[in-house]
Amino acid sequence: MSHHESNETDDQELREAQIAAQKEIILKQILSSEARLRLNNVKLVKPELANLVENYLISMASQGKVQSQITDDQLKQILLSIQQPKHDFKINRR
Repeated sequence: MSHHESNETDDQELREAQIAAQKEIILKQILSSEARLRLNNVKLVKPELANLVENYLISMASQGKVQSQITDDQLKQILLSIQQPKHDFKINRR
């Protein structure tokens, strides 16, 4: 690996760390402490789901749709709605 490639990797990691830090700041502002705890627990078990929820919450916040802190109950509803299984119909031919 050349020195140039190593710098690009470092830059990429730095950008990702900055984005992650910004996400954390926004989430701390819009989630109650119980909701934040729940989201962290979800992240341990289902990181993809937690990521979807985080992105959803951040886009809501950036559009000004979050008026007050999101409670644990509201977060549960969001988690349920995002986790809804996609219904795909299977036709069984006999």
